[in-house]
Amino acid sequence: MNQPNSIEKDASNQQAQLADSQADLQAQVIELQMNLSHLEVTVERLNEVITRQDRDIQTLQRQLQFIYKQVQNQDGEGGVATFDVMADRPPHY
Repeated sequence: MNQPNSIEKDASNQQAQLADSQADLQAQVIELQMNLSHLEVTVERLNEVITRQDRDIQTLQRQLQFIYKQVQNQDGEGGVATFDVMADRPPHY
């Protein structure tokens, strides 16, 4: 009569262990899903930043090209004055 009782205990222990392992797996899956959600948000934000920086870089490149063209089109006298280190020294040197 002891054997059926011990078999029932073993079965209930196995069911409890199975339920515990399923609960652990479910908790791990939920944690992974949360981490994935955070990563997706981070990737979206980084994409927005990179897109904005790319636009800014393109704008700056166009502005720089425009400035180069203006400097090249100016005549020598009216253009940017050359800088001579020795002649343009401040008086306190």
